[in-house]
Formats: sequence, structure tokens, C-alpha cells
Amino acid sequence: MSGINKIELDIIGKPKAQQRHRHTKRGFVYDPSKSDKEDILKQIYLKAPKKPFEGAISLYVMFSMPYVKKHYRTGKYSKELKPNPPMSYLIKPDIDNMLKLIMDAGNNVLWKDDSQICRVHMEKVYAVNGGTRITVVEDNWQE
Repeated sequence: MSGINKIELDIIGKPKAQQRHRHTKRGFVYDPSKSDKEDILKQIYLKAPKKPFEGAISLYVMFSMPYVKKHYRTGKYSKELKPNPPMSYLIKPDIDNMLKLIMDAGNNVLWKDDSQICRVHMEKVYAVNGGTRITVVEDNWQE
């Protein structure tokens, strides 16, 4: 078994979901998430390895969705969260569509192809600031 390669990335900004491809009236197909992928890629390139991982990959992703106005106090304390704000983010976007956007954006940069991803742990939580923490581990655990 070879050594373990690991990289951690933080993507700043509210996490977004992969949108379905669309068809125009003339029959052309386009990806409405293209600009979202480009925005993610700009941040990934800052910490990407020199060459994409080639082995089996374990992927750990935490999507942090920003708290909304109703979770904050009012008046002069409006910048403080109410006591016991929720931790789990239970509304759309769906976590699997958010993961798909990350997996597609990482192709040929973090890994050669997202088919290399053999294990995924993900969570969708509230946080003060929106963002995505990605940990990629090339561990060849199935060998």
C-alpha cells in the first residue's frame, strides 16, 4: 500500500447545487452551472496539487449554509445569534446536488475523474459564514 496523500480546501461563499442541463428551443444543450463551476475552480486552483490524484479517493465535504435573519436577535443585539440556533440545514438545496457540483468541478484538477471517488462523507450545516470545506484523501484503502 502506498502513502496517503491529503489536501484540504475551503471554498468561500454560499454552497450551490448542480443544476440539470437545459435544452434550448433549437435543440442545443447547455450547463446552467458552468459559471458556478468556474467560480469554484478559481478557488480550488489556489491549493490544488501539481497533478491530479490518480488512486482511490475518500472525499469529506462540509457545506456550511449561512444563518438567515430569523436566527439573529433584534435591536442593538441584531448581530448576535439567538440562543440555541439550529445546526442542521434541512431545506433545499439537496446535499447530493451540492456534492455533484464539487465532484464535477474537481475533475482534472483534484482528481483525474470523479469515478475515482470511492467513499464520501458529507454534511450540510448552518454557520455564521457560508462556505464549503473539502478534504480529499488518496488512500488506496481498497487495495
